[in-house]
Amino acid sequence: MSKLTIVANITAQSDKIELVKTELLKLIDITREEAGCINYDLHQDNENPAQFLFYENWETRELWQAHMKAPHLAAYLAATEGAVAEFTVNEMTHIG
Repeated sequence: MSKLTIVANITAQSDKIELVKTELLKLIDITREEAGCINYDLHQDNENPAQFLFYENWETRELWQAHMKAPHLAAYLAATEGAVAEFTVNEMTHIG
């Protein structure tokens, strides 16, 4: 199976942008050290600062799923409870 690309969209509550941003930034270095992580890149929308996007590539879906169960993800979810308005994840395959 080819690598797995993840596009995760996170929209912070308008009054919680800095909290969500701070917590998202904490995930980067630790996740980049995880088995199977090819890249893990966070973006913030230029027009809507409440909108964040992670662009990730993983060696396998199984390794990404292990990431999703990691303690630092649980800590992020606890720290941002009620601060995220919307969260979507797309699992994608590079085709060209």
